[in-house]
Amino acid sequence: MTVDFFRSEPNARTSWRLAVLMGANARTYKFAFGAALLEYAAQDRAEVTLDELAVPYAMGLVTHLAEAPQAPSGPPAGESDFLAVAEREAEASTALGRPTDRLLRSAVQSMPRMVMQKFHNLRGDTQTAHRFYELTGSSRKRIVHLTPELRAIAQGEQSAGLRAELGARWNIVESSFAAGIGRSLIDEGVAVDWTTLQLTDKRRRRSVTGVTDALMGFQHGRCLICTEPITPGDKTAVDHVFPYSLMRRLGTLSGWSGPDLDVIWNLAPAHEACNSAKSDRLPKPEELHRLAQRNEAIMQSPHPLRKTLQLSLRSVGHGGSSPGQWPNFLRQVQAAYE
Repeated sequence: MTVDFFRSEPNARTSWRLAVLMGANARTYKFAFGAALLEYAAQDRAEVTLDELAVPYAMGLVTHLAEAPQAPSGPPAGESDFLAVAEREAEASTALGRPTDRLLRSAVQSMPRMVMQKFHNLRGDTQTAHRFYELTGSSRKRIVHLTPELRAIAQGEQSAGLRAELGARWNIVESSFAAGIGRSLIDEGVAVDWTTLQLTDKRRRRSVTGVTDALMGFQHGRCLICTEPITPGDKTAVDHVFPYSLMRRLGTLSGWSGPDLDVIWNLAPAHEACNSAKSDRLPKPEELHRLAQRNEAIMQSPHPLRKTLQLSLRSVGHGGSSPGQWPNFLRQVQAAYE
């Protein structure tokens, strides 16, 4: 299904979203590296030294280490492991406002053989259609060439959205590693706090990330209603594709036996004006098609968003794991209203 996601918008921005949103995540290195790439590409840098790129990469991990673990729990890593070094050097690096020499050295040594080898990899032994960097040079002075495709997306109309999506995905993944909250997210998925429009874990109601930032990339950064891009200056809303008011009304009249409409599968970022104009009408066929595509894309991402959608499918008797179930699921919901 990652092929379908790319086919709907076959461009470098979609390749980037595939890498960030749908790749496997044993640790969070990919997000720190992606943020560093976007930072330099936004400056229209065609090349940077590996030492330069390692600075925001290392500091991004240090910042996130203060909030949550950056790898799942397991046997202690060796002393030379980069994440172990980052944990030891985090306090000193934070005080300096830059990586310590030891942390920078560890980052430079580990990046080429770890995150830089894997960033373009997707599940199923495939890779993104576009490349975003190339590493050249000797061990003494290695150069990272930032491709025109990377520089274009880092400076394009959706650049702010790409950074927000990466940050949201980083928050989700690191939360799934955290003791106490991680198991809840993996087993039970996420809930929505409508007061703050934040995704939370279902047990502790701890905030994980914003609803809009978590979902936007799976919609290619577009309003589900009008399909135009959502840009930083736009006023946005989170639309109930199937209106929640109808669920309440039907529940009062005859008892509602359908799926919960107040959860992720039925929520879509939209322009505020589009959401207001839509009001309480049922979704149009083309909107249902886009919602099905969006939800199928989420099903290709690692936990916990995928788990949330699987539970929604299972709540009405669908298997929840195999691809291609969302069109039929949405038709069933539509029929319940008619």
